[in-house]
Amino acid sequence: MQATVKWVDGALFLGESGSGHAVVMDGPEDHGGRNMGLRPMEMLLLGLGGCANFDVMSILRKSRQNVTDCKVEVEAERADAIPAVFTKIHLKFVVSGVKLKENHVKKAVELSATKYCSASIMLEAAGVEISHSYEIVTED
Repeated sequence: MQATVKWVDGALFLGESGSGHAVVMDGPEDHGGRNMGLRPMEMLLLGLGGCANFDVMSILRKSRQNVTDCKVEVEAERADAIPAVFTKIHLKFVVSGVKLKENHVKKAVELSATKYCSASIMLEAAGVEISHSYEIVTED
């Protein structure tokens, strides 16, 4: 994998992935930015949420669960000192669907956390306390 991040102006950066997709990152005004994009640390949380949700959905599809929506709400705490690293992250999966089996949802979340989500496992190995939960929304 590869990526390029190019400084544009102030605290504005343009990131481009090896697959050719781009994203704008910017800082707040008090740090020289214009608030025109995501913060880099927000990008990290989005990457974690995307990685984990990808796994959960893949596992639920393979177990033939009728999922109509799946979102993960990511909440993080950071250290007060510099560097302001993440100290705790909680991922709450909200899975909606028809006749979902709780044991399948629970197992999908557990497998993502312990076996498949590279981002989660890497952050945990670096000392971030990561927790997971889920909620099932039943639809007719």
